Amino acid sequence: MLTVSPATRPAAALRSSPRQVSLLAVALSLIVATAAGAADTPKAAAARGPIAQYWMDLATYNLMGMDEMPEMGGIAGSMMGNMMGAHAAQGRDGRHAKGVGNFGLTKSIGMPGRQIDIALYTANKPAGTSATQDIPQRADLGASPLHLVTPPREGAAGGSDEPTYPERPRGRILFYWGCSATVKPGQPRILDMAKLSVQDYGAFMQGRSVPDRGARAEPGHAIWPNDRENSHVARSASVVGEHVVAGEGVPEHMQFTLSRDQDFMPSLKLDSAGKPSDSIRVHWPSIASARAYLLTAMSGGEKDGAPDLILWSSSEPPDSGMGLMNYASNANIDKWLREKVLLGSDVTECNIPAGIFDQREGTMLQGIAYGNEANFSYPPKPTNAPPSWSPDWVARVRNKSVAMTLLGEDASAMREQGRGRNRGDDSGARGGKKPGPVDALKGLFGH
Repeated sequence: MLTVSPATRPAAALRSSPRQVSLLAVALSLIVATAAGAADTPKAAAARGPIAQYWMDLATYNLMGMDEMPEMGGIAGSMMGNMMGAHAAQGRDGRHAKGVGNFGLTKSIGMPGRQIDIALYTANKPAGTSATQDIPQRADLGASPLHLVTPPREGAAGGSDEPTYPERPRGRILFYWGCSATVKPGQPRILDMAKLSVQDYGAFMQGRSVPDRGARAEPGHAIWPNDRENSHVARSASVVGEHVVAGEGVPEHMQFTLSRDQDFMPSLKLDSAGKPSDSIRVHWPSIASARAYLLTAMSGGEKDGAPDLILWSSSEPPDSGMGLMNYASNANIDKWLREKVLLGSDVTECNIPAGIFDQREGTMLQGIAYGNEANFSYPPKPTNAPPSWSPDWVARVRNKSVAMTLLGEDASAMREQGRGRNRGDDSGARGGKKPGPVDALKGLFGH
């Protein structure tokens, strides 16, 4: 999964640099939406009043049609486990937390399955605390109760804060948008990297985005999972019911009850079939708890010896959706539904215009089902709360369901290979068919 960040100084992109980077990484970093605003720092938030702040993020991932990781024993399984547990979660201070276990896996799609991140901050123990969280019976999160601990911090990140930009790249980005069987008038928008100007970056696509308002391994935050307890969330896991958080510096009465709308969402199962030369119908089963949906697709290629990137999103206005494949507040979801950036909760299909991915191989399709954000406090927030209102504690719980797969006939071939494997038949692989998702994952480790 490619991760890109917004460029902070686009004008400097025209300067040369000894270090070259790919067109894809540069172009995406320049057109990704500017962050809508940094989340509150613990110090700033504490100054306003809440003694304790709590965050819970829930994510369901479907990767190449898989709802969970395949069983991989031996070296492959060991290496995958190490990869999952050895990463470090970086805070906005530029430092990494050590001992985070699987914390941070809700941030971007990486492995199929259900993931959870929890963070707690209390102004009474600003350097960090330890706490326990009593969870509902049969929650099946891998531990009960959960032990939230504050991991140590590593040194400041090395390197200069000055961004590094490449020499002027070659190639194009072609952007299409909207659900339609045919290409709509005025499309595509084309960005020629050899002819770009500073103004081209801002005008190429509208850039909505969402701020980070969830669980992070920030300084002073007690988190779960961690090295003491590493999450292994079962497909049957549920957080519905009462949760009680207690620990040093944590106010009394820190408890809240989650409904089914705040639970792990079902897996988003994207399906598509057809040749790229034809309109491809993407469809999915409805998710009862979803408030909205968004789809994007991307494929690379080459034209006249230079890279050629094609982007598409289901948004009716020209928004790439790159800054929206994340949690979003209920208010933002409602706003973007009115603006027709997102697909409504009753929508279960969308056509990709015919021919835009023709002559391309391995077009990636990604979708998100937006869940619900729930906010709790004690005392409960009054209807007309004055600016001076200050609760003892606040809690935010969010969920989402994200899928990534191949588009059209590539996806069909992958599913057929998967069915053959389930039957114990590997003739598809011997016949030269594209490997299924399990083969691809195991192939990374030579097994």
